[in-house]
Order: sequence, then C-alpha cells, then structure tokens
Amino acid sequence: MSVRVVAPGRVNLIGEHTDYTGGLVMPMAIDRYTEFKGDRGGDRVQLRSFDEPDPLDLPLHIDHPELAEPAWARYVAGVVAEMRPEEGFVGRISTDIPIGAGLSSSHALQVGVALALGYRGSIIELARLTQRAENRASGVPTGIMDQLAIASGVRGHALLIDCDALSVEPIPVPDDLEVVVQFIAHRTLVGSEYADRVAECRAVEAIIGPLREATESDARSITDPVLRMRALHVTAENQRVRAFAEALRSGDLVDAGRLVTEGHDSLRLLYETSTPVMDDVVQRLCATPGVYGARMTGGGFGGCVVALTEPGTLSHGWVVQAVDGAHVVEA
Repeated sequence: MSVRVVAPGRVNLIGEHTDYTGGLVMPMAIDRYTEFKGDRGGDRVQLRSFDEPDPLDLPLHIDHPELAEPAWARYVAGVVAEMRPEEGFVGRISTDIPIGAGLSSSHALQVGVALALGYRGSIIELARLTQRAENRASGVPTGIMDQLAIASGVRGHALLIDCDALSVEPIPVPDDLEVVVQFIAHRTLVGSEYADRVAECRAVEAIIGPLREATESDARSITDPVLRMRALHVTAENQRVRAFAEALRSGDLVDAGRLVTEGHDSLRLLYETSTPVMDDVVQRLCATPGVYGARMTGGGFGGCVVALTEPGTLSHGWVVQAVDGAHVVEA
C-alpha cells in the first residue's frame, strides 16, 4: 500500500520545562514538516533520508532500540519497539524542520513513523507511544509536550495543554500577531543538563509534593538554593501559561509579550537553561520596535528563540504559522 505522511515540527510559545512534572504548556504545530513517502508491507522497516548519508534497515521486533545504527535509526527503532507493527515500511524521508534547532525534528520523525507503520489509535496514545519511544531510544527523560503538539495541532491555533490530564484546548492565534523563530545554535538534549533538571524536579517533589499543584510559597519553603530556584521557575511558569492563554483570548498582545519575556528571564536566572548568546538575542529582539516579547524555546542549551511581533517587524528568521497535526495524506 502506497503511503504519504506529513508530520509538522513545533514551537513552544510558553510553558518551558513544565511538561515532565504534569504542568501547563502552550506550543503550536508549525508549517515545517517531515514527510514520508513509500509502501507499507513486508517484514522490515527500510528508510532513506535526504538528510542522512546512511539508510536504516530494521526488523519488526526490536528489544534494544538504543543500539540501532546509524544513530538516527534509534528514533525509528524506538517506535518499532513500542508499537510492534504487523507490517513494515519501505520509503524515503525528507524534512525542512532544522535538525538540532529545538523545533522537534526527532519527535516529528517518530510520530510520522508510527503513522507510516499503520498506527490507528487515539492521538493521546500516539503521543504516549512516541514519548516512550523517545525516552527508550535516546535515554533522555523528556515529557509529552512535543509529541502531543505534533499529533494534535490545529490550524491557526496554539494549544493549551495540561500535561497531567493530557487535555488539549486550541487557543486562536490573533491575526495581527506574527510568530517568528530565529535559529541560534545547534543543540542536542542527549548529554546535556536536561536530565539533571528532570532529576532536580523529582527531588523538589519529594519535598513539597507535585509541582503542578505547588505554589510560590511552597517553592520558597525549600532550603536547598538550587532546588528552590527550579521550583520557583516551574510554579511561576504554570501561572504564566494561564495568563498567556487569557492574553491571547482577549487580544492583549502587549501582556502576552511581557509574559513570554518573563519566562525567558526565569529560564535564564532560575532554571539555567539559556546561554549568553541566546540571552543577547532575546535582549536585542525585545528592544526592537514592534516586538512584543521573545524567549528561548525548547529544552534549552542552544536551539532557537521565538519572538511575538507585529506583522512585518523582523526581516530575519522564519515566520511560522500554526498548522494541523501529523496525518496520512494518501493511503
């Protein structure tokens, strides 16, 4: 059976490092895609990528996806290991999602692989499956935001996601708001301090309970200064997401921009996931007339910044549109 699948990337507007504690986030699926073209059937998964020199050739039963070669095959192997598909897929992959930019190219790959292999369940379970695949294949304990945003995108809308309830509420992006992404530096979460932040949040929760329910007062009660900073970021960021959603609903773009910039400052000072280069870019953007606010986006330690602007304000970067989630185009 001939199959074509498209899976978008995503940009997170606000709500950073809150998903793995069941908090609130607001990403949107964007008009940058990973595309699969090929034939479903047989007993192997065989893929060639326009962006990777070596093809992959995998069986349908995999016990150790983290050992697959070449390295990019591990993301595919993770999906195969979790999904246990009844038939394989032979085809090619292309993408215009910048790899290593923090726009979820790896998650688009995994969600697209699942659909190419014939996944037929709910969007929520698709996100859960590909989250497990990511964690298993890469060893990075990521949350579920990226997979859920890519699977459930709605054209013209950001997504208010509760990562505990796994509820998704589309919030219209105002027509007079432009979302601009600027690539700053290549990054990977593998080998970064991302896992350290997850562990620190687990330590916080051992002291004050679930962070998604915690208050600023709870966070300030923590005596360890590093853990207190992490908790203060997460508790305030959850509140910023709620306020940001209301600002978009009411069309208050000045307040939306202020919240985005406050989120970056929190990531810089309390969560320590930004970099001096990203901080400089955010500062320059925020000083530009017509820019409402800007922040780093994604797991941090490099990647991209996202700016909320009046239309036509910035000449550098990608103006991105909110699009529908991953889907089979032809089957």
